[in-house]
Amino acid sequence: MPEFTDTIAAVATPSGTSAVALVRVSGSDTARIAGELLGASPPPRRVLHRDYRTCSGEVIDDVLGVFFAGPHSYTGEDSLEISSHGNPFIAQKILEDLFARGCRAAHPGEFTQRAFLNGRMDLSQAEAVMDLIHARSDRALEAANQLLRGSLGRRMNGLIEGLLQALARVEAYIDFPDGDLPPEDRAIVERDLERLTRETENLLATARYGELLRDGVKTVIIGAPNVGKSSLLNRLVGKERALVSPEPGTTRDFIEERVIVGPHCLRLIDTAGLNSSPAPLERLGMEKTLERAAEANLFLVVLSHDTREVVLPDGLSEAMIAGKSIIVLNKSDLALREPATLKFGDVPILRVSALTGAGIDQLRQAITEQIDRFAEPVDGDLVAINARHAHALASAKSALASALENLRTKGPVELLSSDLNAALSSYGDIAGRVDNERMLDALFETFCIGK
Repeated sequence: MPEFTDTIAAVATPSGTSAVALVRVSGSDTARIAGELLGASPPPRRVLHRDYRTCSGEVIDDVLGVFFAGPHSYTGEDSLEISSHGNPFIAQKILEDLFARGCRAAHPGEFTQRAFLNGRMDLSQAEAVMDLIHARSDRALEAANQLLRGSLGRRMNGLIEGLLQALARVEAYIDFPDGDLPPEDRAIVERDLERLTRETENLLATARYGELLRDGVKTVIIGAPNVGKSSLLNRLVGKERALVSPEPGTTRDFIEERVIVGPHCLRLIDTAGLNSSPAPLERLGMEKTLERAAEANLFLVVLSHDTREVVLPDGLSEAMIAGKSIIVLNKSDLALREPATLKFGDVPILRVSALTGAGIDQLRQAITEQIDRFAEPVDGDLVAINARHAHALASAKSALASALENLRTKGPVELLSSDLNAALSSYGDIAGRVDNERMLDALFETFCIGK
């Protein structure tokens, strides 16, 4: 465990006025400071009600204090949490007094950094803390909680252990004169690497869903002019966000608004209508529409309520929206006859009225189901890796592919070992560390060297 010579303090609650402010202290002098503030030898994990007195004896506030003895704390060190009234001035006065007692201001994320360095969590769990703080939807919160509880870390440990076993088997032959893997060991290593590659690919496949959860689902409302795209945006957002007019082509630029639909956060984007013979200004709007369409995760393709056959607006192809679209037949309140039964591949088709709200609940449900289809569960768990994890897993996959090629062509054992070590390093980038002693332990457990 690293030795930290300084003790840090910070206000852990968001800035601004709140009912309670939480000041956190961690480090080697925490027990002394807790004794000065709460009384000699404060019992760990017990809430104590005290007047907060400064070094000069001034009473700042009545507070609740809890001392956590390391390693049974968030950071793994002795820690202290002080809850005061939420006035920022009071919190600042407490911080100034703590600085006078020998603390320094904590750097951004330093409590979690110390928790990682002290082995209280792996790197993927540390990253999950930020995901938890910034979660904008139920699904994002669920994924962050699973990550924080080690869903990815456990899988990475399994991958690392499997790779260490394969590497131990390979390393055992490097120092021998013939230095080649016998056929039976070669077959075992190949089977293990194929399994590791599959499991790596399964984790890598969750990157897209992870991006959607963290950034929001880019949902483009697209269609011809005057089919009610802006009215649909307003209905889903719950306020008059976009101008609505009977005149076609009202929207010339795109409008973006975040909205929660079911368990998901959508970046809802209203676009200019796609018109076969646009005016010059409309043409510029259409160009922006197609730019947004190229980035879309989900399309709401809005058509007229009296559509008898699904024909996509100009500039929109079936290939562009395949697997990520819902067709919305708007203005159903104007329908004067029985609507036609429409089919367009596997794309859901719903009739709604953005004016009256009819069918909007069904649309919200369809949006939820469509986005949930993007998830790639791993053994039943909601795993959603981030861009850094994806880069490391892609590097590991490349190294494993090279190792398999080397193995199948009976290349030098040294090159095979190099590929496996590269994959191991990439796996370690996700968890934050790989202990080389574990590889040595695996080697000696598997083989009896020098017998």
